[in-house]
Amino acid sequence: MIFSSIPFLFFFLPSALLLVFSSPRRWQSFALLVASLIFYFWGEGTYELVLLLSVLVNFLYGRLLAARNGLRPARYFLLGGVFLNIALLAGFKYVHFFAGSLNPALVFFHLPQLAMVPIHVPLGISFFTFQAIAYLIDIFRQQTRPAANILDFALYLSFFPVSLAGPILRYPQFIKELSARQSSFRAFSEGCQRFIMGLAKKVLLANPMALLADQIFALPVTNLSPTLAWLGALCYTLQIYYDFSGYSDMAIGIARLFGIQIPENFNYPYIARSIREFWRRWHISLSSWLRDYLYIPLGGSRKGTARTLMNLLATFFLCGLWHGASWNFILWGLYHGLFLILERSPFEQWRTKVWPFLQQFQTLLIVMVGWVLFRSATITEAWNFLAVMAGVGPLSSGSVLSAQFLDKKALVEISCALIFSMPLLPALQQWCGAIPAKKGRFYASLDVAIQAGRLIVLGALFYFAVISLAAGAYSPFIYLKF
Repeated sequence: MIFSSIPFLFFFLPSALLLVFSSPRRWQSFALLVASLIFYFWGEGTYELVLLLSVLVNFLYGRLLAARNGLRPARYFLLGGVFLNIALLAGFKYVHFFAGSLNPALVFFHLPQLAMVPIHVPLGISFFTFQAIAYLIDIFRQQTRPAANILDFALYLSFFPVSLAGPILRYPQFIKELSARQSSFRAFSEGCQRFIMGLAKKVLLANPMALLADQIFALPVTNLSPTLAWLGALCYTLQIYYDFSGYSDMAIGIARLFGIQIPENFNYPYIARSIREFWRRWHISLSSWLRDYLYIPLGGSRKGTARTLMNLLATFFLCGLWHGASWNFILWGLYHGLFLILERSPFEQWRTKVWPFLQQFQTLLIVMVGWVLFRSATITEAWNFLAVMAGVGPLSSGSVLSAQFLDKKALVEISCALIFSMPLLPALQQWCGAIPAKKGRFYASLDVAIQAGRLIVLGALFYFAVISLAAGAYSPFIYLKF
């Protein structure tokens, strides 16, 4: 069950709100835990036992680790806890990948191949596993105390707004928010507004882009022209941004409904002027996790140039592998790592002297090419698509033209997606926010008109999003499989 679905909007979410706010204050966290477990069970059934196993093991391990802090074996004890979490993740998500990668070598040496038994990957396992690892490391670093009770820790790992697609939470921040949670009309209204904006991103922008991108990427490479291939790459670039940032907005909004603030996950990444800045704006909770729990512990940039470059490659190798058990994801991660290395070379001094718009264009071009690697099922498929984009691909029959996809509706949707990928809304909100401070009848009337207009726009966005969902519009969710 995803947030942009009729059952969630009109059954689960109202029921969860009723359950939590009708409970006594001291029982509301428990009620929220019950709602979170029901939400996960709805989508995963008995595979919820994997999540509960992670809760139990990491809760006990955290307490044991805290008791051993300051003792010499504590570091090895921490490594054991991290290994258990990685083993759980690898056992479900990467067994087929490793077996498939090893089998060609086994065939070459005339050895029996490894069996490829179908394995179901529990939803959100990458997210709650990274949260559990961060929890153990924070205890080892004495940046947090172990959870006082297993119910609070279970809520941390299973909190339903973030359980499927993040943002990745840190335990100290989450438990602080949970302890200081205050329900108010303002928090509730802010949550509603953020949720509706995220829902509109997902349904009204990401879904139409997904339809176009999937149709173009599904075409035989011989039917693609360079223009059509670039159109497909652009649509996917917009789809994945609105798909994931919209879901993050909905998660932030839902948490706010319950009086909990969770961190931002996106900050207009397509205006970045470098790949380094892109990763400060894209999937912020993951990039900060990789920085704090992998890149810096490996030595960061403190141990010389060669070690820094190796640390960057190792970090983005893991970043790619985290996204999926496939070589194209690994190549995508290393691709970004290589450009981060280039940005630490003398080339960067030349690049930063050009017009800022060209820096932004160059960065967006690099990101778009990377998304083709991310979107393609195999490296060969990605190579063929990129070759067409470069104008050196297989001979095209030209049987499919860009104009066949670009009707008036598609043009409006692409234009809106491009416009709202830039920080126009924050600028408008800042301007509107300054109105109440100005004196005079005109500004008072203008403020009333702005507030009324805000309600009308939010109501219209929610209405059209729900109508689209009720009509059964195409609605994939990219990050659900991660």
